[in-house]
Amino acid sequence: MFLLPSLLLISMFVIYPSVKTISLSFFDENGKFTLKNYISVLTSRDTINVKGLSRGEFPLGTLIHNALWIAIHLPLTVFFSLLVAVILRKTYGGNLLKTFVFLGMVMPMIVGGVMIRFMFDANIGIVSAALKIFGFTPKTWTAYPETALFSLIFGSIWLWMGFGVTLYSAGLETIPKDFYEAASLDGAGPVTQFFKITIPLLKPITVVVATMTLLWDLKIFDIVYVATEGGPGSASNVLSLQMYNYAFSELNYGKASVVAVLLTIFTVLASIPLIKSAGENV
Repeated sequence: MFLLPSLLLISMFVIYPSVKTISLSFFDENGKFTLKNYISVLTSRDTINVKGLSRGEFPLGTLIHNALWIAIHLPLTVFFSLLVAVILRKTYGGNLLKTFVFLGMVMPMIVGGVMIRFMFDANIGIVSAALKIFGFTPKTWTAYPETALFSLIFGSIWLWMGFGVTLYSAGLETIPKDFYEAASLDGAGPVTQFFKITIPLLKPITVVVATMTLLWDLKIFDIVYVATEGGPGSASNVLSLQMYNYAFSELNYGKASVVAVLLTIFTVLASIPLIKSAGENV
């Protein structure tokens, strides 16, 4: 009796939409099984732009853009999260500084997208102002195909880094200080201690941070939509925005469902390391 209301809501808002999405991806409007939606999406230049890849020019396709987002954003976020957590652990006023770092995490991503757009603006952007000191010509980095995607990727590191800093800060408190004291007596410096003690003992947390960052990168939408709307010329488009455009701009729910199914598959595959790690810890 107590489970029934929850099961009813889950069935209405999770199970039925999931089944309907899969059904829309495999069946046409006449209820006939077909793979044309998958073929159309996977062979579309919106998903993989073969000509752009061969020339090294944007757009490269949403699938490649998401892959680039993961390849750049994931390692940088994990590295800087751990580095900032280690530095702030012994810094006076570190807890206050952690609050500023964590602001990016609690800030609505729509606001984050607006901030990124202004950060890389030619006239008022802090990035252009900083680069101008070193002799670079100011420009709106999000307005050019070759720099738009990278501007969003680098600009979004702070927005997600608070999550990693929080977990690593908690993990650092669980490492006994005796380990570092013994290492110091043996002549190990801070760098050696970082690579031989801190990183190995924080491996379970690194798995969690990396997996959650990967999932965030796969479903990235709001930052891109607000900052560039996938432009210029689809140069910063991603899978989630492609799905949105198929569903609400083209009203092609079959193609939108295909992208949704692909994102679900990628998400499940990305979750496997986290699930295996949780099982090992149990």
